[in-house]
Parts: sequence; structure tokens; C-alpha cells
Amino acid sequence: MARYTEKAILATFEEMLETMPFDKITVSALTKRCDISPNTFYYHYKDIYGLLEHWIENTAKQFLEERPAGEKWDQTFKAVLIEFRKRPNVVYHIFDSLSRDYTEQYIFNSVRMAIYHLALRQAEGNEIEENVLESIADIGGYALLGFFLRFISSRMTMDENVVTDQITLAFNTVVEISVLKKLSSMFRT
Repeated sequence: MARYTEKAILATFEEMLETMPFDKITVSALTKRCDISPNTFYYHYKDIYGLLEHWIENTAKQFLEERPAGEKWDQTFKAVLIEFRKRPNVVYHIFDSLSRDYTEQYIFNSVRMAIYHLALRQAEGNEIEENVLESIADIGGYALLGFFLRFISSRMTMDENVVTDQITLAFNTVVEISVLKKLSSMFRT
């Protein structure tokens, strides 16, 4: 029953995001539309921001599970941009409602973790120090954040192929230089 209620809350929340800004969605309106009590909502979520984070994580997880196995990161990034373009109301109802700091921090943390794991895989078999991998993740995270925010602020008018090509070139160059530089320094000592 709890799983069914959670799915109903998430579905209702998504429906509301289609028609109204996030900052106009209240627990009271959501529970009324979902036909549950506020206590039921608070059993599942701390507050409306907790619901937003869970909805984003759940949506991202579903999206990634549908991606083909072995897909490269740039293809996934392009698919995300395409998916955003398909759902402009939801995207802008979230991004226009949240503080820029909150939005940037959330996006940065999400993409940084993915980039860290990508750099770790690429460095596999080489003795790359943790601080180098962390630096790659930081640089890549900020780069992706910048491209992502530029895409959103352009009202998603930028061509996702161009955006993806630009970020792929920048990111691959950073990773290759970082790994090669570390490897060359190891051989010099």
C-alpha cells in the first residue's frame, strides 16, 4: 500500500508540475488532488523539497534504466537535453521556481558523481591518485553544469548536437590531459 501511495504522490506531483510552477505547489493542494491526508504525505516525505528531490532521482533512474547498455556518456547527455526539450513546462516550472544556488548545487553534485565514475573507469589499470580523479570530476562537473545551464537559459533553443559536441571535446580533453600528465609524471620520477 505504501508503494502505491508513493507512486500516486509522484504521479500527481508530475501532473501539477506540467501546469504550475514548483513554488506554487503546496502540500495541501497536492494531498487534496491526490486524495490523501497530509500525514500520509509526511510519512513519505519531509517536505515539498524532499518530494522534488525524490521525483528527480526517480525520473533520472527510470530514464537511465531505459538507455541502451554500453551507451557513451555523451549520447546519454544528448538524450537528456532532448528529453528536457520534450517537457519544457516541467523543466521551467522547476528551474524558474528554485533559487539558482539550489539548482546549481543539485545539478553539480549529480553530474560530478557520474563524471567521477567515468574518470575512474577510464583510468582503470593505471595508478591515478584520488586527488587527480577528484579534480577531473570537479572540472567536468562545472563544465557540464555550465553547458546545461546555458542550454536551459537559452530556452532550449540551442542544438543539442552542438552542445554535446562542445562538451564532449572539452571533457575528453580534460580527462586525457589529466590522465596523460599523471602518467608522464609517474615515468619521470
